Parts: sequence; C-alpha cells; structure tokens
Amino acid sequence: MEWIIGMFFFLYGITFGSFYNVVGLRVPLKESIVSPPSHCATCDRKLKAVDLVPLFSYVFLRGKCRGCKEKISAIYPLMELLTGVLFVCAYVYFGFRWELVVALLFISMLVILTVSDLKYMLIPNKILLPFGVAIFILRFVSPLTPWWDSLLGAVVGFGILFLIAVMSNGGMGGGDIKLFFVIGLVLGTMQTLFTLFLASLIGAIVGMIFLKRTKQGRKTPVPFGPSIAVAALIAYFYGSEIVGWYTSLFY
Repeated sequence: MEWIIGMFFFLYGITFGSFYNVVGLRVPLKESIVSPPSHCATCDRKLKAVDLVPLFSYVFLRGKCRGCKEKISAIYPLMELLTGVLFVCAYVYFGFRWELVVALLFISMLVILTVSDLKYMLIPNKILLPFGVAIFILRFVSPLTPWWDSLLGAVVGFGILFLIAVMSNGGMGGGDIKLFFVIGLVLGTMQTLFTLFLASLIGAIVGMIFLKRTKQGRKTPVPFGPSIAVAALIAYFYGSEIVGWYTSLFY
C-alpha cells in the first residue's frame, strides 16, 4: 500500500514539475501561464499531448523537438524528476499531516524559483507572495515549536540578508532577501541560519567551478537562488540531525 501511495506522489510531482517549468519560465516575462499553449521555443510549433508527458516525452523524443530537431533543455526533465522525488520524500518524512502541505508548497516554490533564477537570474515577487501568504497561514495550523519561531526565523532571515545587501552595496539580490523571509517561516531561526551557511558554502563551490569554466573572472554573474533552494531543502529534512551531530562533537 505504501509503495502505491508513494507512486501516486511521484506521478503527482512530475506532473506538477512540468507545470512549474512553465510557471518559472513565463511569470518573470509577465506572460500568461495558460496562453499561448506550450510550444517549441525555437520553431514555435505547438506541442501535442504526446510531447507533454512528463519525463517520457523527453526520452521518447531523445531530447529534441519533433519538428525542428532542436535540442530541448535538460532542465525540463530534471525539474520534473526532482519534483517527483521530493514529493515522495515529503510524504515519507511527514506522512499525512498538515506539515506535508507545508512541505509540498515549499518544494513547489523552490522548484519554480530555481527555474526562474537559472534562466533569468530573477526571483519574482509574483511567485514569492502567494506561496509566502499560504505558508504563513499554514504555520498557524501546523506551528513550529515554539510557535513564534517561524516568525522570528522570517525576521532573522530577512534581516541578515538585508544587512548583507546594504554592506555589499547591492551584492545580494532583493529576491534572495525576500526568499529568506519565507524560508524563515518554514524552518524557524536555527535552521534558517544553517540554510544561510550551507547556501553560502554551496554557492561558493558552484561559483568557483562556473568561473573556472568561463574564465571571465569575478564579473561573471552566478544565480544564488538554486544554492539557497538546495540548502533550504537539506535543512528542512535533515537540518536538525546535522546540527545535532555537529554540536555533539564539542560536548
């Protein structure tokens, strides 16, 4: 029975992951997410139903458009697969509790923002606001312990990123600052601080690899959103265990 439920969440996840690709690519451009229908970005060919089956279509078409044969970005199946796996992880970790709803919303937001930031280096308010409001309301139904820790985490996350932005003269994007407010609502104070540390570490590693490949020096922009998303998910599912293990080394 458990594997059937898990399969349901996986199929549910890859289906929504396909939709999240559309949202992440269109919302930053202020385009409708329903019109025009899905089409090839190169030849503008309208995609048929068989071209839109999550994961399967990419494999069946060998990663190319059926019409112009232009390569399809691997970001599409990657985000579909990632969303499916994360939805299953959320179910396994939380079961049928209200926190599962928080987890699914949190994962959905991070997937969309990752697509947007990778493509445009932009974290839109139109994505942050509805998810932030929904998570804020859900925190009254599924509160942290203590209940005010989510509010404190939001203030701390926003405040630290805001100070970094001020001291670095805009070195931190406004979208990243507001994203940490929502992360604070979900994770609370300690795990938000852990997310900031981990995101900085991941971002530094990714930045060094990216800069080394391009050989364009420090002027090459690197989106920070994906690093934040990865760090936030690690903190959400395993942060308490990691922090507990680390502090145990000193006692």
